[in-house]
Amino acid sequence: MPNLVNLENVAIAFGGPKPVLDGVSLGVDSGDRVGVVGRNGGGKSTLISILAGRLDPDSGRVSPVRGLRMASVTQQSQPTGATVRSSVLGGEIPDHEWAAEPRSRAVIEGLRPGGGRGLDASIEGLSGGERQRIALAAALVQDLDLLVLDEPTNHLDVEGVRWLAEHLLARRTALVVVTHDRWFLDTVASRTWEVVDGHVEQYEGGYNDWIFARAERARLADAAEQRRRNLARKELAWLRRGPQARTSKPRYRVEAAEALIADVPEPRDTVELVTMARHRLGRTVVELEDATLTVPSEPPRTIVDRQTWRIGPGDRVGIVGINGSGKTTLLRTVAGERELDGGKRTQGTTVRMAHLSQDLSDLPLHRRVLQAVEDIAERVWIGGREHTASALAERFGFPASRQWTPVAELSGGERRRLQLVRLLMTEPNVLLLDEPTNDLDVDTLQQLEDLLDNWAGTLVVVSHDRYLTERICDRVVALFGDGRITDLPGGIEEYLRRRDQQAERENVRSVAAASSSATPGGVPGGSEGDRRAARKEIQRIERRIEKLDTREKQLHTALADAATDPGRLQELDAELKALLSEREQLEESWLEASVD
Repeated sequence: MPNLVNLENVAIAFGGPKPVLDGVSLGVDSGDRVGVVGRNGGGKSTLISILAGRLDPDSGRVSPVRGLRMASVTQQSQPTGATVRSSVLGGEIPDHEWAAEPRSRAVIEGLRPGGGRGLDASIEGLSGGERQRIALAAALVQDLDLLVLDEPTNHLDVEGVRWLAEHLLARRTALVVVTHDRWFLDTVASRTWEVVDGHVEQYEGGYNDWIFARAERARLADAAEQRRRNLARKELAWLRRGPQARTSKPRYRVEAAEALIADVPEPRDTVELVTMARHRLGRTVVELEDATLTVPSEPPRTIVDRQTWRIGPGDRVGIVGINGSGKTTLLRTVAGERELDGGKRTQGTTVRMAHLSQDLSDLPLHRRVLQAVEDIAERVWIGGREHTASALAERFGFPASRQWTPVAELSGGERRRLQLVRLLMTEPNVLLLDEPTNDLDVDTLQQLEDLLDNWAGTLVVVSHDRYLTERICDRVVALFGDGRITDLPGGIEEYLRRRDQQAERENVRSVAAASSSATPGGVPGGSEGDRRAARKEIQRIERRIEKLDTREKQLHTALADAATDPGRLQELDAELKALLSEREQLEESWLEASVD
């Protein structure tokens, strides 16, 4: 494959005694899709900044191919125009022009830059996350040889992450991406670079293959009991037992992996943890009864409409939904930080709640790291083990050499890690996490998951990180915009499937609206008798679709209730599949009747 850019013996130190990168030599070829991993502050962003030509190294050489078409999007990238349209498209391009170009149309429909404000919205007043989506869209609409991205999933919801992965896989552009999103990394990457101690280790394959390589190194270096406790082996075990893992390894290496994890226990004993949680929490944790939640807008928007939701001892719940669906508002309501607009909230008397919000303002900037942790407590029990403040801080990426660093000098990722340590030192029995993966590196996420594996308490998580949600949660609920808190027995796969169906229905309705405006009566062409017959057929189909929608909701409720009855589950699942098939045929018939 043609080589696009090379780094030869590159080094950079930023004036410190220890170089961030030291003698790094590597290259990117046409068709490469490289995922970059490593600890926060380890040099990932520095590496891709040098690769993209935004930063000059202290020594060494960067050699891009002549005429290289490259775009890079960093966490500091800003829109370049006055409106969303001009920023994404490079000018005030009319709708009929960009919509006729497949790539631009796909990017604008997939990323929704500007959100509900549309392409003509002013850049002024947009949030940082919205600006990041606009900068990402502006890069993706271009015809490129190489795309360099730094944490592109940070401001995307679950659907947005899936769309971005599928989009990148479908185009031929080479890719170098820094990301902590392990599902995304494993889906898009064909190679992995690990930045560690100033060097870059290179691996074939994505996250699964990288974890295997780390586990294999641990197997060769450690004794048997140390290997059992190795986090990489535990992570690999979960990967192999969970959804079908993607791996490029030959069969003999897969068999070696199976042997390596043969004696690794399951991540957690759910029954034992729930029993322990009941002893600590009693029967009542948090209950929302006949609850209504609205957000002030024009017109007012209802997030939850007269719903009853009970969170019990030992529950591990993930909340998913598109950006703006109300996930954070619901979590704040569970925490008691936001009043219900209707209904009643009940909290158990033994509940000790901790809420990890996206706000870092609660950190004491005048203190040092260890002092900030010991201000909460000097020791803590988690998962049946005692941890000192210093040991827990070290586990979350603060070695002894960093524990006396002033909090004010920490990076955003380090502050997020410190916030987590302080939260865990309060010994909560109910833990609410709002986008906990933001600014956390892969190693820190593994440490967090390992701690939560044996944590006997109730956990509610809002996250766009599909891997994290599937890894630490036993149950998933969704906000679809219909005022309900919907249980999803099939997890995130079911959520994405139902969102696809929802999008198809909205598509059908938009086609109907267009047809109605095109001709009197809602169907184009033909005699008045033909149009009348077509209208009757459309109405018949719509009534049937409404009945199927109602029955679908009933089936999902029945599936949740029948979770311990395999025979009943099989019957309900068969009925649901038949229902979905019938509705798909009806929607096709409706479309034909509308446009004939």
